[in-house]
Amino acid sequence: MRYSLEQLETFAAVANAGSFSAAARHLGKTQSTVSTAIANLEIDLGVALFDRTSRIPGLTDAGRKLLREAELILERCLALDAHANALGEDVERKLTLAIEVPHNTLMAPLTDFAEAFPYVDLDIRHPVHGDVTTLVGDGTADFGIGFAKPRYSRDFSFTQMGKLTLIHVVSREHPLAREARVDFSVLRQHRRLIFSAHGETLPSTEYLEATRVWQADSFLALLEMMRAGLGWTTLPRQMIRHGLERGEFVELQLSAYPHTDWHVGVDLVWAKAHVMGPACNWLIKRMAQHKVFELDRNGNPTTL
Repeated sequence: MRYSLEQLETFAAVANAGSFSAAARHLGKTQSTVSTAIANLEIDLGVALFDRTSRIPGLTDAGRKLLREAELILERCLALDAHANALGEDVERKLTLAIEVPHNTLMAPLTDFAEAFPYVDLDIRHPVHGDVTTLVGDGTADFGIGFAKPRYSRDFSFTQMGKLTLIHVVSREHPLAREARVDFSVLRQHRRLIFSAHGETLPSTEYLEATRVWQADSFLALLEMMRAGLGWTTLPRQMIRHGLERGEFVELQLSAYPHTDWHVGVDLVWAKAHVMGPACNWLIKRMAQHKVFELDRNGNPTTL
């Protein structure tokens, strides 16, 4: 490459300013310096960039096409400078998050983070058996977001982000989908698909015992198994709201709990001893401000 970035900057300046003299004033250079830079660039590229037959030079066809290329190169240079500046300010290169809850509930703060720290990579882990404190405690994750636990070790700090509603659901082809009200005795006759982290921890879960149980540590795995008609399961309403609206899934109405919603808190958890950089600090504060909430049948936020 024989031409320089300074020549490309001059080329773009002349094209945008409309004349050599205006570009010279914008760049703080003499007109002769600008003219020389453009002439040398034309020699290096082997094409005429400007038509000088009129009093005000205009771009040639080749100039218009190469201008786009030059502007792309200059934009990438600005991105390189920004990335280098970020690294020079000791901003972390990567953060690791342990997320147990449905990811769609966290897109707003993650979108803001992408704009505030465009060069910090994110590694999102799903905690084994749904326990975010394991990954946070051993330093694998910088912080975690999961369903609330009754107590945390003194090594952790936490704040509640909100609550989600869990519902019992089956596919529309499942035998239970035809029941207007479901007794516990009938429920026990069918396979139960359990989120490993919840196990027997949901409210009144002792009444939901089943003789056949499949477990998974992923909501998506439970969703696909339920969709295939392999059993009934308990999932966050936000995760399957559209499937309910389309009639693809059916919410079970338990005869003993006709008016009871099953609410579970969502907590933001981090290790007290963890030394956080600027990006991690920013994201934790933004997550703490973010509220996880349920949506009604019309997609409007509801207060639990």
